[in-house]
Amino acid sequence: MTNNLFDSKKPSGPVKTRGYIVYVDRSLCIGAATCVAVSEKTFALDSEAKAVILKTADQEKIETIIDAAKACPVSAIIIEDEKGNRIYPKE
Repeated sequence: MTNNLFDSKKPSGPVKTRGYIVYVDRSLCIGAATCVAVSEKTFALDSEAKAVILKTADQEKIETIIDAAKACPVSAIIIEDEKGNRIYPKE
């Protein structure tokens, strides 16, 4: 899977895609995989059952990535604009 990662050194981000910064808080992620179900071009689970960000994230609409973040039962996916303003979840 490592060759499919957006950034193999930081598999859960932060990564910049579609003008947004996306990352997964690995301490919150419980491996529910709802993000994978909603946004399979952006997210996958690694061997620790934690969400990682795929290099194909750029092919996904930002609305779909936000929907995946909203589907996460523990709000482990954080999305910010380029200036660092939190888009989801709201603080």
